[in-house]
Amino acid sequence: MKPQISVITINYNGIKDTRALIQSLMQNVKKTTFEIIVVDNASKNNEAEQLQTEFPNIKVIASKENLGFSGGNNLGIKYATADFLFFINNDTYIADDSLHYLLERMDYYQYIAGVCPKIRFAFGEQLIQFAGYTPLTPITLRNKAIGCGEPDSEEYDTPRGIPLMHGAAMLIRRSTLKNVGLMPENYFLYYEEIDWSTRFDDAEYEMWYEPRCTIFHKESQSTGQNSPLRAYYLTRNRLRFAMKHRKHIIKCLSILYLIFVAGSKDILKNLANKKPKLAKATLLGIWDFLVHPNKKAINVCRL
Repeated sequence: MKPQISVITINYNGIKDTRALIQSLMQNVKKTTFEIIVVDNASKNNEAEQLQTEFPNIKVIASKENLGFSGGNNLGIKYATADFLFFINNDTYIADDSLHYLLERMDYYQYIAGVCPKIRFAFGEQLIQFAGYTPLTPITLRNKAIGCGEPDSEEYDTPRGIPLMHGAAMLIRRSTLKNVGLMPENYFLYYEEIDWSTRFDDAEYEMWYEPRCTIFHKESQSTGQNSPLRAYYLTRNRLRFAMKHRKHIIKCLSILYLIFVAGSKDILKNLANKKPKLAKATLLGIWDFLVHPNKKAINVCRL
């Protein structure tokens, strides 16, 4: 029987987290039929084979190269059979049977293309990470995750339309991809969901936050919260987003701000804090945007 949801997650040298996510879905989700698709992005130690052996009823797709976040998810879409695609980070887990609430929100209105659950941090007091987003500012590309760092409360239990989806967990109506397309692959890591959300919005689809479903996020287990890799991609991809989605004078002002204000500030701050690798990564992000505007990946040895 065709499942209601295809759960798609990316594994990259993170078998422990991926295993925990799969187990949480199998143990807790009862009201929703689903299939699990794991795309292994060329992990070491035969992690794809290990996962397929441990969980013979899931689909494990072994990529010969690291396709990045969007490339891996796009590969997973090819093997998905459901009408709804649930993209979820492998460093997350679900603790109850609440995925059906995301489907209920989708049924609320046919022009809803994406729904995100409430996201809470997995550690400590399990504070909120995401209860919706504010819009991106036109020039600085800044926004705020609503509720981030706050205790969970009734204040964050109201469903609402949102301008941007959170890449850690988002349910997408598959039929909308005919108009919007797959995830953009030239970012490789970070900003893909922001670009995708912008394209959904441009196509006049709606995106929603549904708090009746909650996932728990371990946050940046694969790249590190303050790693040079993260600094590089965030720097480069903000600039790519501005180039693609801002127009005329706003585009010029945004790019100038991101290079000469935000970028310079990050470089100087990291140098002052004796973090030269982070400063170098930020500088490389700016350089690669200017020299290689459409290059998918970098030689990580430079970091």
